[in-house]
Amino acid sequence: MTSRVMMISPAISAALREARFDDGCPLDATGAARARSAAGSLPAAQRVLVSPTARCRETASALGFDGTFDGTVESAPAGLDVGGWRGRTLADVSADAPEAVALWLADPTSAPHGGESVHQLCERVAAWLDEAAQFPGRTVAVVEPEIVRAAAVRALGAPEPAFWRIDVPPLTVTEFSGRAGRWNATFGRPLGHAEGGDQGSSH
Repeated sequence: MTSRVMMISPAISAALREARFDDGCPLDATGAARARSAAGSLPAAQRVLVSPTARCRETASALGFDGTFDGTVESAPAGLDVGGWRGRTLADVSADAPEAVALWLADPTSAPHGGESVHQLCERVAAWLDEAAQFPGRTVAVVEPEIVRAAAVRALGAPEPAFWRIDVPPLTVTEFSGRAGRWNATFGRPLGHAEGGDQGSSH
């Protein structure tokens, strides 16, 4: 059985523009407008999953997955728990604790912020992806950028430090097709009319 899992990163928000660890920040006006313009551009799906953050929920709603979707809408994995760094910019944390940031970026098993390590995230997402592979047909998941990164690392058998080398711009599609233990991936296709313009960075 071949499954398809289409992951959509959330549209732009103030947190993304400021390279700030998400703290529940909603989409900004530009991000919401771009997501609305992309509504109707997705292929039919049998299931929709949405990460619990405001920006993922609002992106899903703007895309039309707000109760009008003829199917099931379920919870997708939450993003990386960055503990005490939540809501802060990477530059600010780097200025205050450069050694902690360096450790975090170099060692996937470290969590100097008191939250979740990249290794733990990759393990959690791998288990979810294997579970998703049991669902026939296409799954659309509006998820945090780090969920897409972790899925790519595990699906392709890449070393965990590769997590930091995967860029996931806002409102782009990464699709995994195959089955548990053997996936093909298509990366970074802009969704609908999201091409060009200020895409921001991904945290």
